[in-house]
Amino acid sequence: MNSNLPLTEDFSITALKSGDSDEFARLVDRYSEKIYRLALRILNDEQDAEDMLQETFMKAYKALPKFEGRSSIATWLYRIATNEALMLIRKRTPQVTLVADDPDESIAALSAQTVLQQFETMPEEKLMSAEMRHILEQAVQALSPTLRAVFILRDVEEMSTLQTAQILNISEVAVKTRLLRARIKLQNYLSEYFTSRDPRRDSND
Repeated sequence: MNSNLPLTEDFSITALKSGDSDEFARLVDRYSEKIYRLALRILNDEQDAEDMLQETFMKAYKALPKFEGRSSIATWLYRIATNEALMLIRKRTPQVTLVADDPDESIAALSAQTVLQQFETMPEEKLMSAEMRHILEQAVQALSPTLRAVFILRDVEEMSTLQTAQILNISEVAVKTRLLRARIKLQNYLSEYFTSRDPRRDSND
């Protein structure tokens, strides 16, 4: 799925900033489905995703008069939505800490292709099976909120590193570092799952 945010948009920023309800309705129609899907993947709860969708557009409507156009309107909306999702996670689980970037950037030098190499050789039918999709969803939900947001924006929504950095208000290096950390954690989760399911392991016990 390729849902890269558009580089050009056919919205009138002047109309949006002046409170034009028809232009805002067009904005809602254009991005509601994408933002709801993003919310659902981060929060893993339909009601929370619906609440976040409403809150995102309510906040966007109130903040539009101050929109400066430093990023696209789509990137700006995704930033509001992602912030809302992460705030909701903090409220739901106060003990969760949204981790800071790892100052040791040596991890960023690792090859993501190498990290995920063992899964590239899996049969396509296995990768696409309902069981595999369920396990992948579990693995993504096991990530910390910070890593989950980066992984979903980059690897699921297929946004660029720059777009992801703008949405999360972090550097592109931080995006790359967090993404690789997320991929490594997913690899470990999936490795443990498939190791536990390996019949050869049971026969050797």
